[in-house]
Amino acid sequence: MTQRNVINASVTPKGSLETLSQREVQQLSEVGSGSTHKLFRQCALAILNTGTRIDNAKTILEAYEDFEVRILQQDRGVRLELFNAPADAFVDGEMIASTREMLFSALRDIVYTESELSSARIDLSTSQGITDYVFHLLRNARTLRPGIEPNMVVCWGGHSISTEEYKYSKRVGHELGLRSLDVCTGCGPGVMKGPMKGATIAHAKQRRVGSRYLGLTEPGIIAAEAPNPIVNELVILPDIEKRLEAFVRVGHGIIIFPGGVGTAEEFLYLLGILLHPANREVPFPVILTGPSDAADYLQQLHDFVGATLGEEAQKRYQIVFNDPTEVARQMTEGLREVRRFRRERNDAFHFNWLLKIEEGFQRPFDPTHEAMASLPLRRDLPPHELAANLRRAFSGIVAGNVKDKGIRRIEQYGRYEIHGDTAIMQPLDKLLQAFVEQHRMKLPGGVPYTPCYRVVS
Repeated sequence: MTQRNVINASVTPKGSLETLSQREVQQLSEVGSGSTHKLFRQCALAILNTGTRIDNAKTILEAYEDFEVRILQQDRGVRLELFNAPADAFVDGEMIASTREMLFSALRDIVYTESELSSARIDLSTSQGITDYVFHLLRNARTLRPGIEPNMVVCWGGHSISTEEYKYSKRVGHELGLRSLDVCTGCGPGVMKGPMKGATIAHAKQRRVGSRYLGLTEPGIIAAEAPNPIVNELVILPDIEKRLEAFVRVGHGIIIFPGGVGTAEEFLYLLGILLHPANREVPFPVILTGPSDAADYLQQLHDFVGATLGEEAQKRYQIVFNDPTEVARQMTEGLREVRRFRRERNDAFHFNWLLKIEEGFQRPFDPTHEAMASLPLRRDLPPHELAANLRRAFSGIVAGNVKDKGIRRIEQYGRYEIHGDTAIMQPLDKLLQAFVEQHRMKLPGGVPYTPCYRVVS
């Protein structure tokens, strides 16, 4: 990546987070908490790179090594001083409005996380405590809207996909928008942008105001998947597990488009939760879909689920090939069932409290080489536990592919090793090889993909 034009600028918030306490400013300053300042600098740089095609955190950080951000608290409120910032985030010296909103959303979430984690009110030692934390962070971000009937559709899929797959995701988003449904994604490019773009046009056709394009991300991913400019609500969760929990707590149904290991990770996380005995009766519409060209991908993912988790897991989702209208119709029908179920049980529409999520799905997984090699991938495990461990394996591969920390670990220690029963490893190896052959393991600049992992049975 070549050095881009840079700019120095002073930016103030609009609509939220006009003030910070002296302690919060100290936490975010370079001389205060170095790790907090580093975290905000990385997130800010990613947001300022919105619209770029770079999907490697290490590449972006190295390209703007001299970028700096300083937080100033004045009598009139907060101001950010940016030095050597990407010039593409500005028009005639003024920061683009959506970029400014997301920049201060990042500041809001990082400040909240730092202040709350040191609070006695937060108990991250229990499953309920972690769920409460996710709830409070989303509420602080004004994401939870009581009284609105279920209409938030989560869309998962790859950030680096074919043109045909991207166009298809837009068509599905358009059909969702025509039915006045809102869209939540991981907020990046590709499938995370396409449904939002399609829904935006449809919402305009329906003269719908107040449409929501919710983007949920986390610091380890945001640099590799900078937010797309359609996102009008950005929330940065502290880690991948809390991000995934936020998806299933605020989303009322999920559509899964073609992608790679990141999409498979999300899919396995969702299946692991839905397969828990306590969630057997909880309605949660899940649809796998894609254009005709993606039929092989969808079938391979379906076969992998059957081979590892069994037929019961396959019953928790539907597959729709190349039919955006049918996808939207089925999702609308599924949301009616969600609405009925929650009304009968007096569960909130804005946060799915009844869904059981065990600590194994909530605890952050640090994909060290030792942790990856010791993952229990055995057939004798309950399906929801096996799904959780498979999810961790895919999470490690994502880290080794695109996250700065993971890339550096692979450079230093070599490839991850993934061990398990032959009956699990063979389908896993087959699926990963299919991802490589279908160019779903892309690297920046067209560099041929070298696996960051080795499957051992």
